[in-house]
Amino acid sequence: MLLAAVCALFAQARAADISIIIDDVGYDHPLGLMAAELPGSVTLAFLPDTPFAVPLARLAYRNGKQIMLHLPMQSLEPHPLGPGGLTLDMTRDEIRRTLLADLASLPHVAGINNHMGSLLTQNAGDMAWLMHDIGRIGGLFFVDSLTTPRSAALEEARRAGIPSAARDIFLDDVHDDPAYVDRQLDKALAIARVRGSAIVIGHPYATTLAVLRRRIPQLAAEGVKLVTVSALIHDRKGHLMHARAGIVSESLREPDTRP
Repeated sequence: MLLAAVCALFAQARAADISIIIDDVGYDHPLGLMAAELPGSVTLAFLPDTPFAVPLARLAYRNGKQIMLHLPMQSLEPHPLGPGGLTLDMTRDEIRRTLLADLASLPHVAGINNHMGSLLTQNAGDMAWLMHDIGRIGGLFFVDSLTTPRSAALEEARRAGIPSAARDIFLDDVHDDPAYVDRQLDKALAIARVRGSAIVIGHPYATTLAVLRRRIPQLAAEGVKLVTVSALIHDRKGHLMHARAGIVSESLREPDTRP
């Protein structure tokens, strides 16, 4: 009886929050539908001005999902950004106008994270311009996707007073291997149990979505609660022990090969 009570208390102490963001939604309708119909409080990040972004965002919102703008930013590699991208050669006014147009293209946007951006996010000046404009809009949070360990985005977001955080794990750099996605999710759960919360990013791949459909209903039994990104950021603000000290998150660079 005593051992059981101790185990129960230990399990309760390890209870933690996790936020799951599905990036790059908007191009593929069937996979976007699968993402919008995932169980629980998953957050979907939509690329601006993509063919299916608006109807999928509306459906996902009706299904209780939080909606983000997945803001394209220039990469170290010469990959095309697609519509609504930010580049180093833009003026401050061009950055502002592009941001506003991207936000206007999507309904129900609660926050922003970067698509690619391994070049642009290293530039503190551009990030300061961007975060100033996001802060002036008000009511939005920002997640640094950390496509480079040299990113200045999170620091500038915090300097601008924007509720913000950085991702901890990419689920599917190897996106056709369910065992790999499972292992990455297990790493995220371990981070959440140690630190109290974790942010993971996946993409609308069939393998990733299948793993999440299977694993999300099991999270509560594993002592982890799936929450929206805004709820996780709000909780981190009130708990300094959730800061990045104490555990080193993976800083793998995203391949920057998403559509």
